[in-house]
Amino acid sequence: MAQGTVQVTHTGTSRWRRRTGEYASLAAALEAAADGDVLTVAPGTYRENLVLQRAVTLRGPEGSPGSVRIAPVDGVPLTVRASAVVQDLHVEGQDAAAPAVLVEEGTPELRDVRVVTRSAAGIEVRGSARPTVRRCAVDNPAGIGIAVVDGAGGVFEECEIVAAGQAGVAVRGGAHPRLERCRVHHTSGSGLSATGENSALEAVGCEIYEVRGSGVQITGRATAHLTDCDVHRTTADGVTLDTDAVLTLADCRIHDIPENAVDLRSRSVLTLTRTTVRQFGRNGLSVWDPGTRVDANQCEIFDSTGDYPAVWVSDGATAVLDSCRVHDVPDALFVLDRGSRVDVVDTDLSQVRNTAVSVSDGATAQLDDCRIRDAATGAWFRDHGSGGTLSNCTVDGTQTGVIVTKGADPTVERCTIDSPAEAGVYVSAGGRGSFLNCRVTGSGGYGFHVIDGSRTTLRKCRTERCARGGYEFADSGADAASGASPLVEDCTSDESAGLRAPAAAPETAVQTVSHSPGLLGAVPGQRTEPEPPAAAVEPEQPARSSKDVLGELDALVGLDSVKREVRALTDMIEVGRRRQQAGLKAASVKRHLVFTGSPGTGKTTVARLYGEILASLGVLEKGHLVEVSRVDLVGEHIGSTAIRTQEAFEKARGGVLFIDEAYALSPEDAGRDFGKEAIDTLVKLMEDHRDAVVVIVAGYTAEMERFLSVNPGVASRFSRTITFSDYGPEDLLRIVEQQAEEHEYRLAPGAAEALRKYFTVLPKGPAFGNGRTARQTFEAMVERHASRVAQVPEPSTDDLTLLYAEDLPELL
Repeated sequence: MAQGTVQVTHTGTSRWRRRTGEYASLAAALEAAADGDVLTVAPGTYRENLVLQRAVTLRGPEGSPGSVRIAPVDGVPLTVRASAVVQDLHVEGQDAAAPAVLVEEGTPELRDVRVVTRSAAGIEVRGSARPTVRRCAVDNPAGIGIAVVDGAGGVFEECEIVAAGQAGVAVRGGAHPRLERCRVHHTSGSGLSATGENSALEAVGCEIYEVRGSGVQITGRATAHLTDCDVHRTTADGVTLDTDAVLTLADCRIHDIPENAVDLRSRSVLTLTRTTVRQFGRNGLSVWDPGTRVDANQCEIFDSTGDYPAVWVSDGATAVLDSCRVHDVPDALFVLDRGSRVDVVDTDLSQVRNTAVSVSDGATAQLDDCRIRDAATGAWFRDHGSGGTLSNCTVDGTQTGVIVTKGADPTVERCTIDSPAEAGVYVSAGGRGSFLNCRVTGSGGYGFHVIDGSRTTLRKCRTERCARGGYEFADSGADAASGASPLVEDCTSDESAGLRAPAAAPETAVQTVSHSPGLLGAVPGQRTEPEPPAAAVEPEQPARSSKDVLGELDALVGLDSVKREVRALTDMIEVGRRRQQAGLKAASVKRHLVFTGSPGTGKTTVARLYGEILASLGVLEKGHLVEVSRVDLVGEHIGSTAIRTQEAFEKARGGVLFIDEAYALSPEDAGRDFGKEAIDTLVKLMEDHRDAVVVIVAGYTAEMERFLSVNPGVASRFSRTITFSDYGPEDLLRIVEQQAEEHEYRLAPGAAEALRKYFTVLPKGPAFGNGRTARQTFEAMVERHASRVAQVPEPSTDDLTLLYAEDLPELL
């Protein structure tokens, strides 16, 4: 595009100034213009470095957005040092050491400016500048999207960071911008970042998503306030606070986070109000270190996708939950380490697969007027020094209401435990605890079960309709003679049999005495009768034949050697079944497999199809897939690993147990790692139930070879290893073509060849995602297509569906 002319309109009245005129360059026009003049730039490409030092208006022609390109070969394309107005320009920067747009002074206004650059920053605001930036877009895959530094401020309204090689918006050096209704996405660093003392960031109605770092990162004494914002689809944590950071979240939504939804450390302070946290892979709230604090009011944390506690408080940190809801999570609240504390008021903890409240290693938990429902364990005070208070709480529909072990000493007062499947209260291993005015109703086991010389105090407690009895105090052996027995005063039960006091208890005590071998079943996962597997992992008998499933396998892109291996194995099983039906001996076929290869090569998909094939042949009862990793099998305490492994195996009964990154169960520096316990348990289960479950272990090739070499017991259980090779350029192209067809897009002429070249030169290191990379490439093309077509007033069907080579993302 050739360079055009610049029309200057003078709005003043001085006879010493030219009122109008056309200039061959922007520099000449700016030199002639005075405050208040309007510079209308004709369409064209201007290879000039512009400096606005007067309060002029610089704009492109009306109705022709993007027709004016400011694109010098180096340096800063546009510098603003006055309260000017800039609108409808397209700015392109090429200098990696300089920003594309630099605002240094004044209160300028930038409207509808698009910045496409590979610069240090797309827009940089510094010093005393306080711009208003409206409806601007920044595409800078090499650096920061918007940088506000050195005490600067400004308001950014309805702006979009299309891409950034570092942070989307970076605030430092005491700067303090405000973002309103902005979108930040596809950044290689954090979406929003603020660091340094006196730095402050305010965001209202913004969306941060598809970022490779944290969605929001506040560090080094910086502060931030987010209202009505969405943070989702990050690669790292959703929100990160570190080193005296202060953040307030009000009416925000944090979701679809593979790591911690919120992680804060080193004396940081977080306040959440009416905020939802959901679909997180690790902790919903992760709080560490002395002086670190979270205050959550009217918040909801739910729908975990991993196997970690929803709220994790450790190393002396503090958390307060007031009028919150935590539900559909593996564990609701874990507080551990001396000095750590949680205060929970008027809060619901429900649909918890394991423990609602876990207190260990000297930590303290205070729960007032809370409701715990549908959990394996309501509250577990685990060890010496751990304690706190449960006051006016209800515990409903758990396996065990409250567990106290290993010297823990909580106070539980005016609480009701309703319908526990096992014990209402279980105290063992020298646990203590005081239970005052508590009631247990409808227990499937005992109301209160106290064993192992536990010095528990029960006062004015009541049990009703407990299947095995209201109170059980098992022999304490030598401890009984030393007076290490429960103190029971003014307790009652609805049992028809008379109640009598234990010999070691005061005469006022009331107790039902019976002798039992102990309450092994009180610990979640250790039941006298196996719990039925969850319905969610028990699909109905598959309706498809093995031929149909093999057809789906054949339709997968690439994987030719994998398909041959699976077909050969399937044929062996099928012929063996027919030989048995004919009264002949059938060769023994071990069905357990090892899958090796890089991520994204289809290992999980093939495992699912393999299970369905075996079910269609009658080898497996259901054929469903249960996928687990180390975190699903290895527990935190001695004995818990075997329980987790057994539970995972039980869920997979009749189907396939798929253990991803199985080598993590046997790390090279294992030491006292509990992974060996998981391996030993797994080997025994595979032997004892060889016909009930097929086990597939998977991971990187070299790591899996090491894993099998150091675990001969595991290696002997598997019949063969199937290697999943990386996809080549043709395979990756086919995946993109399939994605395009599925989503009703088409590749324009030349796009397929461009994709083939793109995948040929794309770096394929250890983190290469194979099929995932192909799908991400397609998604990136769709987004770039959308950015292009959005500028077309009335797009045709071809405009809306054709993907061109120019839509390919740039290689970093």
